[in-house]
Amino acid sequence: MAIPPSYVDLGKSARDIFNKGYGFGLVKLDVKTKSASGVEFTTSGSSNTDTGKVNGSLETKYKWAEYGLTFTEKWNTDNTLGTEIAIEDQIAKGLKLTFDTTFSPNTGKKSGKIKSAYKRECLNLGCDVDFDFAGPAIHGSAVFGYEGWLAGYQMTFDSAKSKLTRNNFSVGYKTGDFQLHTNVNDGSEFGGSIYQKVSDSLETAVNLAWTAGSNSTRFGIAAKYKLDSTASISAKVNNSSLVGVGYTQTLRPGVKLTLSALIDGKSINAGGHKLGLGLELEA
Repeated sequence: MAIPPSYVDLGKSARDIFNKGYGFGLVKLDVKTKSASGVEFTTSGSSNTDTGKVNGSLETKYKWAEYGLTFTEKWNTDNTLGTEIAIEDQIAKGLKLTFDTTFSPNTGKKSGKIKSAYKRECLNLGCDVDFDFAGPAIHGSAVFGYEGWLAGYQMTFDSAKSKLTRNNFSVGYKTGDFQLHTNVNDGSEFGGSIYQKVSDSLETAVNLAWTAGSNSTRFGIAAKYKLDSTASISAKVNNSSLVGVGYTQTLRPGVKLTLSALIDGKSINAGGHKLGLGLELEA
């Protein structure tokens, strides 16, 4: 039997068709490198074409495979520093423990989180604890899988308020080229998605969402088509008449260019459409 995905990864294949290959309103550069000693560096920078705001981040990661340890350091232009230490498959097979901290020198704000995840055949469990002076928040999730069927539950308990602040359920079915996912969040938000790999070149996805007390249903269709081994096009449209298109081209090994555009079908002549440009470098 296969190991089911974590709760946050349920329906991920459909979400990727809707989200990957687009960067509306952004000019973005991502650079990934790896040193001879095995340290991985990831640098990212983006500029918002509407506001002109520039954001950047730097991440370094070192894996000590012999002991199942991963050390990660993060920094961003909001001047927030982050440190993450993870150990996997050492205490028990399938168990991963992570200690995550962040610190902002400007404000003095600190945060800490302990994450745990355990996965084995037919089962994927997660429990995170956010530490706060008012009282820790506990996040828990569980996904069970059997012969392609998936059932999941996700909750958050706020110890300061002594109540559940999140209460989500999900049911799905997954095969090699087809995935169905439905979810209910807090008893008021209902959603569903379908993913299908039509062929080696074509992938499609549909999503639906509805909120209790609202008469409108949100609906979207997306597709990704591989032109060849180096290029692909993506397109999506929703019931608000927003049309997104994207083109991804691998210029050479380690160099990928992404062009995207978002068009408001209700006001084509009024403007307000968004363009995006992304460049990924990896060495």
